[in-house]
Amino acid sequence: MKNLFFVFALCLSCDGWAGVYKCTDASGHTNYQSSPCTEQHKAVQMNTKTGSSVDITAQEKKQAEEAELKKMQSEQERAEQQAKLDLIAQTKQAARIQSEQTQTLIKQNPLQFSAFAVPPYDPDKLPAQIKPFETRLPDVEKFRRLAAQKALAGGDCQRVEADELSGKSKLDQLVFSINCSSGKAFTFSESELSQP
Repeated sequence: MKNLFFVFALCLSCDGWAGVYKCTDASGHTNYQSSPCTEQHKAVQMNTKTGSSVDITAQEKKQAEEAELKKMQSEQERAEQQAKLDLIAQTKQAARIQSEQTQTLIKQNPLQFSAFAVPPYDPDKLPAQIKPFETRLPDVEKFRRLAAQKALAGGDCQRVEADELSGKSKLDQLVFSINCSSGKAFTFSESELSQP
């Protein structure tokens, strides 16, 4: 009898987590078994050494929820990154369209514009002084054209020799410098150029 008790105690102490599962079905019936519970049962793994237990069903549910949350966060990050890339591409395209309009104006009016009066900015290779205004590049190109036209319209400028974004510009208020063949120079702010 002592030997039998010793063997039983030895078996219990070998591995406290040695496959004892407490399974509860949907109707609340509980049974203990050595194999893992089926999906229809609530699973609790028992530690026969310490008497503690781990709710496997809750653990698996938590892991699945965490995995789903990570997946959603990853998808959201990818969507946000793609939205940024799309916005950059749209900004570059809009800047190119504005620049083409300016170059067309120059070609159609060679007496009023020096051939290199308003050189287009390449959105992929912006000069250092233009780089901080990258997000507003379409506006920069549009207002350069409007600034040249405003200088010519005043009558004191017969030919535009240079038209650049001024160093006085701020992101929310662009400023443009125009140099004319007569030696006259003009400065126009974005707000002035926006007026009808």
